[in-house]
This record gives sequence, C-alpha cells and structure tokens, in this order.
Amino acid sequence: MPAADPIPVIDTHIHLFDTARPQGIPWPPKSDAIRYKTALPPRYRQLTKALNVRGAIEVECSPWFDDNQWVLDVMAKEKIMVGTIGNLEPADADFAKHLERFHKNPLFLGVRYGNLWGKDIHDQLPKPAFADGLKRLAAAGLTLDTANPTVRLLQDLIRVSDIAPTLRIVIDHLPKLATPAPGPQRKAYEAALIEIGRRKQIYVKLSAVLLEKDGNVSHNLDDYRPKLDELFGVFGEDRVLYGSDWPNSEPLGPYPDIIAIVQKYFAAKPRAVAEKYFWKNSVAAYRWVHRDASQPKLA
Repeated sequence: MPAADPIPVIDTHIHLFDTARPQGIPWPPKSDAIRYKTALPPRYRQLTKALNVRGAIEVECSPWFDDNQWVLDVMAKEKIMVGTIGNLEPADADFAKHLERFHKNPLFLGVRYGNLWGKDIHDQLPKPAFADGLKRLAAAGLTLDTANPTVRLLQDLIRVSDIAPTLRIVIDHLPKLATPAPGPQRKAYEAALIEIGRRKQIYVKLSAVLLEKDGNVSHNLDDYRPKLDELFGVFGEDRVLYGSDWPNSEPLGPYPDIIAIVQKYFAAKPRAVAEKYFWKNSVAAYRWVHRDASQPKLA
C-alpha cells in the first residue's frame, strides 16, 4: 500500500518580532543570546518548509498597543500567516473602539490575557468593565488566549466562561504546568480540569511540551506521555491544538525536535485524531483565514 500523505500542519502559536526596529522590542531581552534575533515569516517558512507546515497563527509577544498593527502589517503579504492574537485590555475604556478597529482585519483573531506583562485575569475579574470586554470579545466571534498557566488561572477561566459562555478560550502551554503534589493544590487542579473538561468552548494547546531538567532536554516520549495522556483525557480529540511556541522554543531545541515529540505521540492514534490536533481543531478554535491553496480546508 502507498504511504499516506503527510498531515498538513497549522501552527497555532508562534511569535514575531524584529530586533532591528529603531524602538527596539520589549521581548526577548538582548541578554537572551539564543532568542534575541529577528523572528519574521521568511525565517519561519525556511525552518518549517520540510515539515508540511502550511500556516501559522502569531500570538502577541509585546504589551505595546501599536504592535497590534505592526504585526498585521508584517503579515499582510505573508500568506503562511493565517491570523494573529493581539494584545488589548478588555477593561480599558477604549476597548470597544480598539476591538472594532482591529476586528475589521480578518487576520485579527482575538486577544491574549493571563499572567503576563504584570497583569493577571484574577485581578481583573471583579471589574464590571472587564466582564463587559469579555462579552464584547465573544459577541465579535473572537478568541481569548491565555498565558503562563497556573492552578489559579484554570479556576479563573471557569469564571471567565461563566461571564461569557459563548467565548472561545484557548489555554496556552498547559503541558508545562506540573501536576501538583498530593494535597489541596492537587485537588484544586483536578477539580478545575474536570470542570473545564465539561466546557466545550475551551481548548488547550498541547504545546511547550519539551522541558529542561538539570540542564538537559529529554526527547524521550515516555517522559511526557503521562501529562499528554492526562490532558488528552480531559479535552478529548476535538479540543487539542498544535503550537510550537517558536522561537521561544529554541533554547529547548530546533523546530524539528519540537514538532517531533508530538508527532510521535499522535502517531499512535488514528490518523483522523492526529489531523484534528495538527489542523482541524484550529479552525474551530480560531476561525483562521485561509490564504493559500496549500492550506487545508474542512470538507
């Protein structure tokens, strides 16, 4: 029998920045010798061209308001880029105006909020303006990404989804949140996952899977399988997404190593399940823009 065609990939988590900009960049710092180099679509395309990556979604890596437009401008002629998750403040008095402005561009898919840039969803939840912003985001059909997962963030996302039940939420990099030791935190973690598992509008990126321990990065799937099995058991085949976290991932290894670990994991599952993870679920989670004939479409 002929070998099956390789599964196309939509990478739902990369970052874009240009170290040559006159104003500099807020992240990564110059002291980061590995990551402090320009990360733009041509470089990404070169790194992934042999890996069947057909499209990517940029996730904000800057608290500067004007960088929302900068990213859209960079992406305008780069068809490998199918969307961006920007940085806006839902509680800001001008949020509705800013959301209307950026939502006019079909590449603007949502905003990111979490434990990031000195802000925390937990501190925002009591504010009526924050709740209003979440509802506006949901009404626009856009997505809320989160950052830097913690047990408290998982609990807070349940409250977010209570406030805006139709809001699609994507939890970034949940594999890097270690399962707490037995005790109150473990119970809180497990209870939050059980509740999130019931909420079909909440997705998870099985991203940031590789971890460094004692100065070494393991590429042995058995070291990661328990966490991947745990999260796959919670979210199921319809709510898991692929994301590389490039170039934030580079200290852990080159792009082929990042994708290889999840390819190994999903190789043991039916092809239909792997297709959902590597691209089909991203359509439901983000409603990204199809920009090139090489990019897969749902039937």
